[in-house]
Amino acid sequence: MVNIVLVEPEIPQNCGNIARTCAATRSRLHLVEPLGFDISEKAVKRAGLDYWPMVDLTVYPSLDDLFARNQVADLWLATTKAPRDYSQAQFQDGCWLFFGKETVGLPEWFRLAHAQRCIRIPMREDARSLNLSNSVAILAYEALKQQGFPGLSGIGEMRSAEPS
Repeated sequence: MVNIVLVEPEIPQNCGNIARTCAATRSRLHLVEPLGFDISEKAVKRAGLDYWPMVDLTVYPSLDDLFARNQVADLWLATTKAPRDYSQAQFQDGCWLFFGKETVGLPEWFRLAHAQRCIRIPMREDARSLNLSNSVAILAYEALKQQGFPGLSGIGEMRSAEPS
């Protein structure tokens, strides 16, 4: 199982895509306020997010509150400023993947406090960053791959098809 943490997310479409990834992968979604959008039941229904009931969601007023309410042992911070890429990380069951807001990323004090746990997604030098929802999907699936995709179906309809 993977815990996805969005610290002060700003763009509702990104959060919706990430929530869908969490629903599909049985990952937990943790949102740290302030949020740049409304996640009330009425707003979610209006957006047609029928998978939202499958999301294990917790909202926190601050990072301090998140840490006070959870035992966060295996944490990883996604940042373009990290010296090493995510392939060097060993993601454990129950790991916590932290992502910052779209405009500025994770707070500097937080990155510095966990400098050895900062990882990045490799990309060309002149590219600023990937979309937040894409970054979450890449790291969530890498963590799940390392754990053997627990609780996820690996059977597709073409599985029994004869090779041509």
